Amino acid sequence: MKKEIITFKEPKSPISEVFRTLRTNIQFMNTKRGLKSLLVTSTSPSEGKSWVSANLAVTFAQAGKKVILIDCDMRKGRQFSIFGVAPTPGLSNFLSGVNSNGEESNNNILSYIKETEVKNLYLIPAGNIPPNPSELLVSGLLPDAIDTLREVCDLIIFDGTPSDLVTDAVIVSRYVDTTLIVTAYKETKMDALEKVKKDIENVGGKIAGVVINKMPVTQKEYYSSYYYGSSNVTAQRTSKTSNKVPIKKVSAKQEEQLRIERMKAETKNKAKEILKQNREETKPKTSSIYDFEKDEQASAKQVPIQTNSNNATSSEGLKSPEELIKQMNDYLEEEREKLKKGE
Repeated sequence: MKKEIITFKEPKSPISEVFRTLRTNIQFMNTKRGLKSLLVTSTSPSEGKSWVSANLAVTFAQAGKKVILIDCDMRKGRQFSIFGVAPTPGLSNFLSGVNSNGEESNNNILSYIKETEVKNLYLIPAGNIPPNPSELLVSGLLPDAIDTLREVCDLIIFDGTPSDLVTDAVIVSRYVDTTLIVTAYKETKMDALEKVKKDIENVGGKIAGVVINKMPVTQKEYYSSYYYGSSNVTAQRTSKTSNKVPIKKVSAKQEEQLRIERMKAETKNKAKEILKQNREETKPKTSSIYDFEKDEQASAKQVPIQTNSNNATSSEGLKSPEELIKQMNDYLEEEREKLKKGE
């Protein structure tokens, strides 16, 4: 199974949460018979419909739903490669009645279901490439096959073709409960999207909504969502031209350097605290400023200044600069020894 199945490989990533939100929105849609089948299409190739189909199917399966994903793109189907299953036999073999060897194939749609690594998720690949995919879809076999699959699963998801190029997905939209259109940020043309919408509605299909894929992610948005994510996946699936935010790993050497910087900062703060504490302890205590103004002799009764043998002056109780420097050096030496021991 390929890494692009983010909802399975990285279920805690931000993009997986986006698919869970999409799943919730789809689950609460109002349909006459209840939502049992869903078509995912796009306007043109490379907009990400197969990627959205696969991850959405995984998300429903993770919620306990029994899901059958059908690769309905019989021209360039790729779901078999995404989930790592055999490409044939598949949908085209069922609809044409011919297997890979040119012999008559099984007419039971259930026999084409293949298991995947994801619990509750099953896949029907596209099968051999037929010369007439559109004709096979209107042959009348697909509606009966969908009714049969409805009885054995909770949801059927069709990965269709780009609707602006061929009519395959438009045909399938008639048989499913609703359709999801995948577009690409700053790539999909509004005229093309309106045309696809109109074509689906003209054949009686219903549209659930539009998914905008390949949205760029800013660095600020990336790191704000990284807390809930994983170190092995970017926050959003971006196009080739969008900026990707690398995830930097800190080496052991860098961690040690950061620790040294923290210790220096702590030592500096500790020295400031010692100086402040000594100033507070030796500060002369007076009742009020008024007392000094009233009695001019009060200033003469200040704490006497003493001179030591080193000609260093200090107030009574105030440590000399040499004593203070020695105390700071002792503290620094103690911190260096802790750092060497790895404490």
